[in-house]
Formats: sequence, structure tokens, C-alpha cells
Amino acid sequence: MMHSKGRGRAHGGVEQAEPKQDSLTIGRLARAAEVGVETIRYYQRRALLPTPDAGSGAFRSYPPDLVDRIRFIKRAQELGFTLEQVGNLLQLEDGSDRPAIRELASDKLRQIRAKIADLQKMERVLSHLLHECEVTGQAAPCPIIGALTGQAGAGGCH
Repeated sequence: MMHSKGRGRAHGGVEQAEPKQDSLTIGRLARAAEVGVETIRYYQRRALLPTPDAGSGAFRSYPPDLVDRIRFIKRAQELGFTLEQVGNLLQLEDGSDRPAIRELASDKLRQIRAKIADLQKMERVLSHLLHECEVTGQAAPCPIIGALTGQAGAGGCH
């Protein structure tokens, strides 16, 4: 073993200064995974992360591989997966059931495409209302307000 000072975090690692290099406190786990301590506790309540037993000391020890699991959860959330869906993906984490993984991802993709279609419809309606507002004289009711209040003739953009 080489003894070199100041190199413990040089590559973004989560090394600890002394004896327990194989475990982390919840605070160090949170910092390493770039989340808050409350996020870890929330994931534990949702059964996405294990809750270690408090050993003989006052602190619970967390294995460093939980950093990767937390990052997996966060990346899946960024792709739009709910925590329930993330839990299902974690159960398939070994990658052996590719059809089930594809099914989950395909379902999410269908949901995203449906949301995009809804957003595009909303964009068309709002764009039309903005145009109508620009070309409608001040004497006529505002088409945007009319559409939002459900006044007849005000929102003829459907």
C-alpha cells in the first residue's frame, strides 16, 4: 500500500480517512450520491434502499455500492420513471429479464409520447388564442380570457 496524503478524493471517490473504508455514514452517502439525507430516508421508506441495522455504535453503516443505486434511481427519475416504476426496474437490475425491462421502458415511452402530443395540442390552442388576441379589436372580448372562462365564440380554436 502506498501512503500518499491528499489523494483520497482525487478521482471523485468516496474514500474515508480512517478505519471503516468499507462503509459510509448516511451523511457521507448523501454527499457521495449528491442527494440530501432526507432523500435517502425517503427512498428507504419507499423500500428502494435498505435500512441497515444500527450496529454497536450510534451510527448506521451504509455500503459504498449504495451510491450507484441512488444514482440509478435519480437517472431513472430524470427519464420520467415514477418511484414505483424505479422499484420495478431495481428488481430487474441484473438485466436477465430483458423482455420485462423493455416492457417497462416501452410503457414509459408511450406515456411520454402521449404527453408530448397533449403539449403540442396545448401549444396550438394557445398559439391560436395569442394570434386572435393580437388581431381582435379592443371592443371585442379578449379571446384568451373568453376561452378560459368558457364564453361561446371566444375560443373557436379547438
